[in-house]
Amino acid sequence: MPGPDRALRAALDISRVLGDSRVITDPDQLERFGGDESEEPPRVPDAAILPRTASEAARCLSIASEHGVPVTPRAGGTGKTGGAVPVEGGLVLACEKMNRIKEIDAGDLVAVVEPGVILADLHCAVEDQGLFYPPDPASLDSCCLGGNVAENAGGPRAFKYGVTGHYVLRLDVALPSGAILRCGHRPVKGVAGYDLAGLFTGSEGTLGLFTEITLRLIPRPRQVSTVLALFPGLADAGRGIQAVLAAGLVPRVLEIMDRECVDTVRDGGVPLPPGIEALVLTELDGSEAAVAGDLERAGETLTRAGAQDVLVATGTVERDRLWRARRELSEALRSRKAHKISDDVAVPRSRLVAVLERIESIGLAHGLVSATYGHAGDGNLHVTFLWDDPGLEAGAAAAREEVMRLALEMDGTVSGEHGIGSVNRRYLEMELGREAMALTRGLKKLLDPASILNPGKIL
Repeated sequence: MPGPDRALRAALDISRVLGDSRVITDPDQLERFGGDESEEPPRVPDAAILPRTASEAARCLSIASEHGVPVTPRAGGTGKTGGAVPVEGGLVLACEKMNRIKEIDAGDLVAVVEPGVILADLHCAVEDQGLFYPPDPASLDSCCLGGNVAENAGGPRAFKYGVTGHYVLRLDVALPSGAILRCGHRPVKGVAGYDLAGLFTGSEGTLGLFTEITLRLIPRPRQVSTVLALFPGLADAGRGIQAVLAAGLVPRVLEIMDRECVDTVRDGGVPLPPGIEALVLTELDGSEAAVAGDLERAGETLTRAGAQDVLVATGTVERDRLWRARRELSEALRSRKAHKISDDVAVPRSRLVAVLERIESIGLAHGLVSATYGHAGDGNLHVTFLWDDPGLEAGAAAAREEVMRLALEMDGTVSGEHGIGSVNRRYLEMELGREAMALTRGLKKLLDPASILNPGKIL
């Protein structure tokens, strides 16, 4: 691992390109570049670099390569698996000053953005023009599009609309050599050559740094309504989800929460009656006539499936109240106990109920409180274990591994949307196998021969 002296020499060379004001070496100022929202311990980098343009970012990477110094790309720092933590020190290359929405084209239905654009700002900008960019991770008010693409972020609306990668048309990528690669295409259709944009999407900053992102847009739905179904048990809620899908409904959101999550939401100010063990949050969109019909069918279906009550929120204030509680759930759970770990496995929908019941059993076996919620429409579950006693840490690690193995046993995956980063590295080969891991390492070696980009992640 290169020492700080080498990193500071690289930072000095970069300051001659960018100017001193955009190369940070003061330890107090560097603290904010050291961590993300995962349990990976923060590591303060030796320097942070703030480019404004693609050419500046590319030159910074070239200088870092010449010095053999690690570079950790950073967007909003909202990741859950340590992707933005500079675990080997070196330089953090932050995208916060590359934050322009360069173009919104209603004719082509595309947006062209820089990697530091905050997702919520893009949502507002395109919706003002009657357009829609569907991906909506819970951190949308603070996460950046560069990080969304790097992690192939999802969110509740993924069941109907897909994840970030379904909207990435073209990427400009700065490589460690200092070259800028353009891959993908502006039209929605295009099959010329290998899907290089797909390769970089989800690569977690280990292959290149995004300097420009072209995203697909769609027309904005005219009507949105939310249905909250309250169930006496978790298995009942799982059957309710299956019933909604069997009825031919395609909600844009189909979420589930277990008892611990229900209690947390109630404590957060959402008035829920006692005796509720699980809830299902369904959101429908489309034309006014279509949504009205789907609302009636959804309510009837959930009631027949055993819901004790079905509540409909059609107004913006009501819907925002429910969604604020849902989006703040991860942080709210953190406050319930002294210690927390969480993962986001995904399994086939048909095995959702079985997995939910097994997760609760795993937690109890290790003396932990389990809290599971997530995007039930696409089988993506956010599994959280909570505890107070520091002596339960080994049990929590064992429970995490059991959940990962359970997801694979059920023909699922160890991460549905949060990625691998540094936190989940040990589980990746369990899923991919040796041959796929060897291929992954070969691609990394080809694009980043000195392995300076985000070392300690994925591989």
